[in-house]
Amino acid sequence: MGSGHDHDHGAGGGHDGHSHGVSADADRRWLAIALALICGYMAIEVTIGIAAGSLALISDAAHMLTDAASIVLALVAMRLAARPAKGGFTFGLKRAEILSAQANGLTLILLAAWLTYEAIERLISPPDVTGSLVLYTALAGIAVNVVAAWCISKANRTSLNVEGAYQHILNDLFGFVATAVAGLVVMTTGFARADAIVSLVVVVLMVKAGYGLLKESGRIFLEAAPAGVDPDAIGDAMVARPGVVEVHDLHVWQITSGQSALAAHVLVDPDRDCHAVRQDLEHQLAHANNITHTTLQVDHAPAQLLTVGSGAPEAADGHCAEPHGAVHREEPHEH
Repeated sequence: MGSGHDHDHGAGGGHDGHSHGVSADADRRWLAIALALICGYMAIEVTIGIAAGSLALISDAAHMLTDAASIVLALVAMRLAARPAKGGFTFGLKRAEILSAQANGLTLILLAAWLTYEAIERLISPPDVTGSLVLYTALAGIAVNVVAAWCISKANRTSLNVEGAYQHILNDLFGFVATAVAGLVVMTTGFARADAIVSLVVVVLMVKAGYGLLKESGRIFLEAAPAGVDPDAIGDAMVARPGVVEVHDLHVWQITSGQSALAAHVLVDPDRDCHAVRQDLEHQLAHANNITHTTLQVDHAPAQLLTVGSGAPEAADGHCAEPHGAVHREEPHEH
């Protein structure tokens, strides 16, 4: 350490050593089972819907088509995310999963808008529907969606990608419940507008789920700190560690679901080992904040930062020598 400082990039300089192969294979298997169930029943539902002249069943089948598309998106995104980092993609294609989650959220919002339009039309001019056929088909659809939702729940739902597909299936399940209720009401009372009224309730659930997915994926794309993580608190905890004088240029963000990253410039006491301080900080970040992908540039602090004065230390040209927004530790007076 003859130069008096050490630039160290910590864990950020290499590839992530975690292995998710087995979990990813299991996730893909559960998603594939759910996809097969949905595609098979969707074909049956379209056939029955056309035969019965039921727009409600055809609408449910269209919703199932978006379910199938969301699962296909999830499977493709998982395959892309598993590719190793190379070339210009230094993080690999991990954010393909976040793109998939955002697409799922957007399709939920768009589908909710379309169903709102259809529901208003049916309120104005309710179509003739065979209530018994709608009820029995919807009940079968509930069973299929329960099994499909269970399959996807077995996958890793901490991934926004998988959660997006799950929300699609869950909303389709609510849709079938609503259709079954509407079919029962139409069959027993002849009140055809029941279908439209219940559909509007499902729309609210779809908008809520879609907005949640768009919000979470948007935070990741905007490089915001992970939800529930306070960068200021992390900076305070880092500067409180032994040997740390100041922490600045602190950035905390998410690469993808469940994988956070941190970068910072750390100044340490001149008599401290930069490597030891950096290892201590990495250990603290991993155990206290679950952040294992770190890039820490560690240098020895200039002498003027260790001097306590009546204000910020100034350089010879009169400009403040302390970086803007820095978190630093004050040393006690020495006599």
